[in-house]
Amino acid sequence: MTQFEQLRARMVDNQLRTSGVTEWALLAEMGKLPRERFVPADRQSVAYIDDIHWLGQGPERRFMMAPATLAKLLQLAELSDDDAVLDIGAGTGYGTAVMAGLAASVTGLEANAELAKIASRNLEELGIDNATIIAGDISWIGRGKFDVIVVQGALDSVPDAMLAALNDGGRLIALIRTGGVAVANVFVKSGKSITARGEFNATLPLLDQAQPDVEFVF
Repeated sequence: MTQFEQLRARMVDNQLRTSGVTEWALLAEMGKLPRERFVPADRQSVAYIDDIHWLGQGPERRFMMAPATLAKLLQLAELSDDDAVLDIGAGTGYGTAVMAGLAASVTGLEANAELAKIASRNLEELGIDNATIIAGDISWIGRGKFDVIVVQGALDSVPDAMLAALNDGGRLIALIRTGGVAVANVFVKSGKSITARGEFNATLPLLDQAQPDVEFVF
């Protein structure tokens, strides 16, 4: 077993399982996917820590979600092999790749064009052929319909465009920030009605939040 294989196993046992993640297929997918491939070269040794990784530079700087937070969100999504999924805030494609192993198809939407290129390359190199990366912001969302939408970043409110992009019976999984606390919510569309339920609190930057520039080399 290589060093990274050991780190993946520890992540599953010590971060995901202990956080209440029990879905076998999700644990298996995250247990085999090389997370280190999706972080900057100088961060690969700490790719499996339970924290976010900042990606890119400038006003469109993004982040990779902590493993446990991502896994808990995806468990709420209850992905199945006939779902068409939209991953908003795809970054370098890690979450998109995880979802691709659980769903029929995944579209990863990433506003940072450079990160979108990296994500596309990562998916191609891993032979993931049921996922596509789109370089664009949320204005792109109206071009498709999806069974599940996962937002990899906190929101102050849910844009109408996200809910409109759901198929009937579709689910939107997002962390909504209220009073400084972000709560993971599941929004379910039924006809013209939307129901919502809060599931757990988490700490996550806003989807469009930028941080001071740091040079990373992939």
